[in-house]
Amino acid sequence: MKCPYCGESDSKVVDSRPTDEGGSIRRRRECHSCQRRFTTYETVESLPIIVIKKDGGREAFDRNKLLKGLFKACEKRPVSLKQLETLVDEVEQYFQNRLMTEVESRQIGELVIERLRKLDDIAYVRFASVYRHFQDLSSFMAELNKLMSDSEKKEQEK
Repeated sequence: MKCPYCGESDSKVVDSRPTDEGGSIRRRRECHSCQRRFTTYETVESLPIIVIKKDGGREAFDRNKLLKGLFKACEKRPVSLKQLETLVDEVEQYFQNRLMTEVESRQIGELVIERLRKLDDIAYVRFASVYRHFQDLSSFMAELNKLMSDSEKKEQEK
């Protein structure tokens, strides 16, 4: 890190601490040449995620768009905003950790459905019904029956 005062590239870290949000590290440095101090911030570089839509089009991942869809699915359900934000964070982090810069919308939808199912069954069915575009009542009922069967299994395991 170059000193902003003299341009020397040799400095030492005097103090290091996370910022309030926890998204970066604040470092106080001291220049070996002029002994002046300056502050730097270190953040994790994140790669942009491009979503490949069903029609083949591409657009940047928009966490607000995903949150909006989850809000609708969770309307009048006991799911907090914090839980939804955490879910979106987990989905975004899942693809970031795998260094996936291009992701099919189907992959995002399936991951969201999987995580939403753990939060609230009704919200899961609402989201799945929009996401999976059930063509008729029988395909919708098949999904509900599967959900009910899984719930019964969980109850028996307890």
